[in-house]
Amino acid sequence: MTTEAAAERRDKLLGRIRLAALWIVGAALVFVGCRAGSVTTERWRHPKDGAARIIHIDVDPAVPGRNYKVDVPLVGDARLCLSALNEAATAREGDLTLVDQMKREKFAAFDELANSNETPVRPERVVAELQKVLDADATVVADPGTPCPYFSAYYVVRGAGRRFFSNRAHGALGYSLAAAVGAHFGRPSVKTVAVMGDGSFGFTAGELETLVRLKVPLLMVVISNSTYGWIKAGQKTGFGQRYFSVDFSRTDHARVAEAFGVKAFRVEKPESLKPALVAAAEYGGPALVDVIAQPLQDARAPVSEWVA
Repeated sequence: MTTEAAAERRDKLLGRIRLAALWIVGAALVFVGCRAGSVTTERWRHPKDGAARIIHIDVDPAVPGRNYKVDVPLVGDARLCLSALNEAATAREGDLTLVDQMKREKFAAFDELANSNETPVRPERVVAELQKVLDADATVVADPGTPCPYFSAYYVVRGAGRRFFSNRAHGALGYSLAAAVGAHFGRPSVKTVAVMGDGSFGFTAGELETLVRLKVPLLMVVISNSTYGWIKAGQKTGFGQRYFSVDFSRTDHARVAEAFGVKAFRVEKPESLKPALVAAAEYGGPALVDVIAQPLQDARAPVSEWVA
């Protein structure tokens, strides 16, 4: 590419960034590093056609505009594009106040459930207590099922970089344990956590032998509710509570883990949760906390189709 062509390309990008910055402080939606597929947009219901101007950032030029008509496509590194937008944008008075208000309302509802002493343990309590125990540098890997909506909505990532992973939309149960092993070897200096439902545990329990043999200091949290929670919650709202093949007998995951040589804790009461998480996090080898939790179909999961 010639110097003149590179300069022209740069000027076009800067022009788009300035235009996008003007819209951001007004009414605009920004897609960053996603394809705006069915899960991101809840089957393309949000945003509705023409409801907002759309800015789409992606390093792949084939992605912006694939599923939505895009007003401003920004092809480039997400961090660099967002930094440029941040420099170019000037927030109007009241914009951040509105965002802060919405965030406060969201977490007020969350805190009410996270502080509940009811049994079975509320999933919100698991998120809140784990957040208190972990350092800001910790890596958290969440399975699809019960962990996915709760940790995606409420786990607060503190600092730049990827510290939270989930394979939401792929539905591959058993992802978190195997992925967390890889995450540990990628960043062995920080604590790595795998959060899974009991359905996911059943798919990947054999990997406990790998953890013990390799002495991987992984913290595992099992949200145990004796059901394929995401599927059952979907059957509740979508099929009039006509449940099929979603319930199974409760497994004592702590005893299973101990049989493999993993340090394990079983939690049935909310007040026992934090001490168990602290002990498991401080243990020098693989440790598992089995939490008897509220079934997903009875909980207030942050999924619009279930709370409407």
